[in-house]
Amino acid sequence: MDYHQLIPTQFDLSTYRFGMPQQSGTLTVLPMFGADNDSRFVSPLSGLKLTQVRGYGNMELSNPSEIGVAIVPLHMGYIQDRAQNHALCRSAFIAGGQKLMFEDACCVQASQGGYLEGREQWFFILPLQLREEALELRGKEDYSKLWNGITRLNEQFGLPNRGHLEQILSRKRAFLTQYQSRLELLPHQSGAVFFIQDKLAGVEIAPSAAYFQELWMPLVCFCYGVAAMYEEKDIEVQKPVLPLSASNLQELREQLTQSRIERQEQVRNWLAQTPAEQFGIQEEERFMSLRLQTVTGKNFAGQFVEEDGRLLYASLFAKPGYLN
Repeated sequence: MDYHQLIPTQFDLSTYRFGMPQQSGTLTVLPMFGADNDSRFVSPLSGLKLTQVRGYGNMELSNPSEIGVAIVPLHMGYIQDRAQNHALCRSAFIAGGQKLMFEDACCVQASQGGYLEGREQWFFILPLQLREEALELRGKEDYSKLWNGITRLNEQFGLPNRGHLEQILSRKRAFLTQYQSRLELLPHQSGAVFFIQDKLAGVEIAPSAAYFQELWMPLVCFCYGVAAMYEEKDIEVQKPVLPLSASNLQELREQLTQSRIERQEQVRNWLAQTPAEQFGIQEEERFMSLRLQTVTGKNFAGQFVEEDGRLLYASLFAKPGYLN
């Protein structure tokens, strides 16, 4: 299955393999398996800590590990009760034992007072519909810069038109977290390709299976799950039809095998219909031999981390105009 048209061509992705496609409503996930660099990189939930917010739009993260490097997930955000929730517009490196203040973070809850604290923590990834705008706003120091985008997203869902992202992430959480149980994270899985309806929505690759395990729920529920929930709000989602005509176990196995082959072929067709991208690439940051770069194309954008031509982390997502 060829997805090289979506990844800068200098990377060798022949070591990655795919699992069986999984589907829940309009959301389809294709698991990916690749090299595991577990010992080098800390995971985003257990390894990264929110230490303080120093004024709105300034969020500090720390990496308590003395040996592992942290690759901060693109568009990571935090939510706490009675605090102004924040999200990041970019990825970054944090060395072991170091802290990093993101002065270009954005508030995602307009008119809410209080600062995030280093107490109980769970993180999300910005909904797919907001990611292009957030990436374009990286480096801009303005805590309210994403409120207009959040307001538009709330209006699409028929919610009050204000810059409160928790209207979706918190109040719709029971619906969104269903994706975590309907779509299975597989052992040793280190990435995934996401589709909304029949269009490619994103490619997410982690440096290790442990890293991706902690990234899985924020991605499937709060990033791509929000996009799938929007697609499903006005349509009747058809449930997958299972083969029921088998008269014995052997026939059932044959029908299941054929069903899987057809599903794989359908996903191949979706990928083949995805327009090839000509990416512009901009280097953002270096840490020893690691390079963080931003890629932008006509239909897709995101960031990736590479080392000597080897891809370690990638978060590439579809722009809203492509999915609509």
